[in-house]
Amino acid sequence: MRVTGRSLPASMLLSIRDRRMRKANVAALKTTAITGTLVASYNVHKCIGVDRKFDPERTVRVIREIDPDVIALQEVDNRFGDRIGLLDLARLERETGLVPVPISATGKGHGWHGNVLLFKKGVVRDVHQIRLPGLEPRGALVAEIDLDGSQTLRIIAAHLGLLRRSRSQQARVVLDLMNSPDEKPTLLLGDLNEWRLGNRSALNTLHASFGPQPPAVPTFPSNLPLLALDRIMANRHGMIAAVDAHDTPLSRVASDHLPLTAFVQLERMAGADNGLMSQASQSV
Repeated sequence: MRVTGRSLPASMLLSIRDRRMRKANVAALKTTAITGTLVASYNVHKCIGVDRKFDPERTVRVIREIDPDVIALQEVDNRFGDRIGLLDLARLERETGLVPVPISATGKGHGWHGNVLLFKKGVVRDVHQIRLPGLEPRGALVAEIDLDGSQTLRIIAAHLGLLRRSRSQQARVVLDLMNSPDEKPTLLLGDLNEWRLGNRSALNTLHASFGPQPPAVPTFPSNLPLLALDRIMANRHGMIAAVDAHDTPLSRVASDHLPLTAFVQLERMAGADNGLMSQASQSV
């Protein structure tokens, strides 16, 4: 979204200028048949919209609009106290087929530090709840899910902090989860709270495992998106396609973030793994 050294105002102007071009590109993509597993990341802002109304029903309607196969939600619990869950997950399952990845939650919350990961079909092979460092209470959910009966996908659902130093520490924790470049196919979904680039950016830290990513898509603020705070990243080249903001009249008011969506090509995951195995056998 910006190059190293560009100021925030300059970045905003660039985003406004490029918004029409992005919309044209998205319209062109929609004329092409894109298949795959639809994944999404959505900071629901504790179900409080830009009109300052608390409306969980509206949040559910946005999720229904997206109709994802997998979705990571942030700020889905109250921030303080018992971290009470804000969505009717049973109703969400009835209306969308989405079920939450099971976690060992405490109190009345249904997330882990506000993160909930939901999926429509598959088998959960493993789940870890990671407490992220920093002044704010932040966390990440790490789940390994067999989505298509043949390939296990690791999904990291995270919400990084508002402070730059905390984000850098938290990004390093995410990297620690990625043991080597030939690790299993992995998606990182979430609100990374990072619009900067360069050596001091958490995004730069993540490049070690996730490499170059598709062009940034602004999602914040929802009524005039200028900053690409939300990200969908993969550790396999070509694994994700058609990254886009879910920009509708409803999503513009339901939260201060727009949902971010992308298609995952599961068959490319298998192809990439076969290539890595072939390279490994040749090097022995």
